Amino acid sequence: MARASAGAANPYGRTGVRIVVAGDRGTGKSSLIVTAAAENFPANVPPVLPPTRLPEDFYPDRVPVTIIDTSSRVEDDGKVAEELKRADAVVLTYACDEPSTLDRLSSFWLPKLRKLEVKVPVIVVGCKLDLRDDNQQLSLEQVMSPIMQQFREIETCIECSAFKHIQIPEVFYYAQKAVLHPTGPLFDQETQTLKPRCVRALKRIFILCDHDRDGALSDAELNDFQVKCFNAPLQPSEIIGVKRVVAEKLPEGVNERGLTLTGFLFLHALFIEKGRLETTWTVLRKFGYNNDIKLADELLPSSFKRAPDQSVELTNEAIEYLKGIFELFDNNQDGALRPREIEELFSTAAESPWEKAPYLDAAEKDAFGGLSLDGFLSEWSLMTLLDPSWSMENLIYIGYPGDPLSAFRVTRRRRLDRKKQQKDRNVFQCFVFGPNKAGKSALLNSFLGRPVSDNYNSSTEERYAVNVVDQPGGIKKTLVLKEIPEDGVSKLLSDKESLATCDIAIFVHDSSDVVSWKRATELLVEVAGHGEDTGFEVPCLIVAAKDDLNSFPMAIQDSTRVSQDMGIEAPIPISAKLGDLNNVFRRIVSAAEHPHLSIPETETGRSRKQYHRLINRSLMFVSVGAAVAIVGLAAYRVYAARKNASG
Repeated sequence: MARASAGAANPYGRTGVRIVVAGDRGTGKSSLIVTAAAENFPANVPPVLPPTRLPEDFYPDRVPVTIIDTSSRVEDDGKVAEELKRADAVVLTYACDEPSTLDRLSSFWLPKLRKLEVKVPVIVVGCKLDLRDDNQQLSLEQVMSPIMQQFREIETCIECSAFKHIQIPEVFYYAQKAVLHPTGPLFDQETQTLKPRCVRALKRIFILCDHDRDGALSDAELNDFQVKCFNAPLQPSEIIGVKRVVAEKLPEGVNERGLTLTGFLFLHALFIEKGRLETTWTVLRKFGYNNDIKLADELLPSSFKRAPDQSVELTNEAIEYLKGIFELFDNNQDGALRPREIEELFSTAAESPWEKAPYLDAAEKDAFGGLSLDGFLSEWSLMTLLDPSWSMENLIYIGYPGDPLSAFRVTRRRRLDRKKQQKDRNVFQCFVFGPNKAGKSALLNSFLGRPVSDNYNSSTEERYAVNVVDQPGGIKKTLVLKEIPEDGVSKLLSDKESLATCDIAIFVHDSSDVVSWKRATELLVEVAGHGEDTGFEVPCLIVAAKDDLNSFPMAIQDSTRVSQDMGIEAPIPISAKLGDLNNVFRRIVSAAEHPHLSIPETETGRSRKQYHRLINRSLMFVSVGAAVAIVGLAAYRVYAARKNASG
């Protein structure tokens, strides 16, 4: 596999690379810059040069370079710091004939960069090579190795002489190369191995190029890969040579069918070790990866255009594809994807998307941590609801064959659903409100088939639970429960669009505790009022949890009064501890499917509606009166005209 051609257009999306040169006074900063730009050694140089620009055709990557010289004066320290913060790469100079300037790199300059949080590649340059004592026995590698071990941000070390024109262009070539083809995202210097995200990307590329899916790249597939990435075919002798190199170092890297994934990864590690990072970067960029080794933004829609009360769901086409993926990775055919099988499924993604909140532990799992098909599809539905772009990105990573946009649909507006009195969606989001110790978390755990704990742990952050709910007639709907901590309600409702994504809200209270009941009704009024004020009204249900305990006195009377006053159903009694859930999840979905029902009405909302009815009635009377007057005037005019005509 060859390097990218020198004449290729700039593929980096960069208008230029900004390199800042810093170091002690007299280490040769300005002479280095002038000699690189003018190609001759200057007799006299000013203390600080103005910005120096190298044209785009100066180096093969065809990206212009701007070199910034810096002052060594203490009073200019602030200005130097600002320049360093704006750098794409930093060149630190020392004088080969003054060992103290080399010591200053590790005692002053490199710590200074860390203190300023300058996280860019650093090139260490020994200037004035022609003046170094010929009796110095240590090599550059011996001198710099301890410093590079301590400061991993150092990308390259090089010695040069502006006076004798030794390795001057190479200094800024290496600096530019460190920006355009950085080592950091690809290779771990400490372990001398490819980084996990790089391995994941290269594995995906390997699979995409393995057209016959036999686990190896044949000579023809290798050649196709070479043409795609480097616009030039490989000669048969070159293919033989590549496979020979791999086979000698790593026998399992080649088999009778061709180059294996292990061999493919080994080749890229070899390129990087030999300093040919541009080869691996060319491959990654040809397959759409950016410098973070994630799919570039231009391959993904910036956002799914939708109103606040619209959501995004997977299409039937995408669901059928995911069902096939589930079967493919269910290696032991036990009807569940174990953690190692899920890791293998996402081994071509930038990272496994469900290993952290809100997806971690959001779906029902078996005793071995495995996801059933319903659980697997539920996780995808949750990811699509919360972050459709992330869902699309991962769908591409795992090899979705069609147009990624065809895998998603934007639902109808919830406001329109209420007018049409039916829902246009398969995934429903339910906000779960309630005071502390009401039983919200127990409800979510029951939804995921988990036992109820006797130990109380207060929820301090929002939490999600997602599962498939079987409806009458064999219809499956996906329900997402979003638990809202009591102290998070005010923050949630501070956003006027906070209820736009909600299909239904439930209010959980401890049926044995009158204080819990009162707080739940307060939250109900608060949320209902917010919906009335913003126009994002949602159906609401009350859930009386802990039904295994004795109800507080007047519970039935109080709940009946609140239900009737606000126009919603009576509370649904459940006991998570006894496993008596009273079909609560099916009832939640059923209420969400009828968005015009179960919408609570507050006194303020009722008064507002009465006022609007009164105004509308008054306007109607005014309109009728005006119409009568107009008709009367028209009749009089007709009568007057006839009278005049007969006269």
